[in-house]
Order: sequence, then C-alpha cells, then structure tokens
Amino acid sequence: MFDKIAELHRVCFPHRPWGADEFRDLKKSGCEIVASENGFIVWRTVCDEAEIITVGVHPDARGTGIAIAMLGIMENEAKKTGAKKIFLEVSAENAPAINLYKKCGFLQNGLRPKYYDGVDAILMVKEI
Repeated sequence: MFDKIAELHRVCFPHRPWGADEFRDLKKSGCEIVASENGFIVWRTVCDEAEIITVGVHPDARGTGIAIAMLGIMENEAKKTGAKKIFLEVSAENAPAINLYKKCGFLQNGLRPKYYDGVDAILMVKEI
C-alpha cells in the first residue's frame, strides 16, 4: 500500500516526492490515510483539530472530483473523532489547490513567509 501511495505522490509532486517509508512513518505516528488509484489524502486529528498533511491527485485525473471526495471523507472522519476545525497550509503559488480549498469552505487565516523553499505558505481553516 505505501509503495503505491509513494509512487502516486511522485507523479503528483515530482519536485519533492515522498517515499514509502515516509508514509509508513506518518501512519505509525497516528495519521490517517485514504487512497484510491488516482488520489490520496493524509491527515491527523489532535483533540478537536484536524490537520491535512497532504492531498494528491494524479495529473490525468485532476478536475474529476477526486480531491473534493477525499476532502469530504476526511471531514466526515474528523468529525467522528470530535474535530471542530480543519487546518492546512498550501503554497501561495498553487492556485488550483487554493481554489479547491476555497470551494470546499476553507478560509485563509494566516501566512508563513518563504515556507516552501522561498515560497509563502497560505494557512487555511474550516470550521466543521
């Protein structure tokens, strides 16, 4: 399972791929992972807050609703564990992801300057 997710991550993020061991370690640390043939989402919940670690959709499957579906699954699972908010950070240069998160109800609530190799990270939150 982790090898397949790592391969999909490499296709989604060729400039900074994660290996199977990184996904295995995330799972061991308490993160939840949902994956399909063309997408994945990794998150963790601590107390009443959930944090999205990463979301990826195969480039050939983008725009098909996979990310929206995975965000919905994640939100429902986070609610079951008592989460009241979902947090994430996204590169300021990733307009498609920012638009996706806004479409799903996330609001910008902060900025981390030069967080991604000199690129700002936009902090977003959604009350659930």
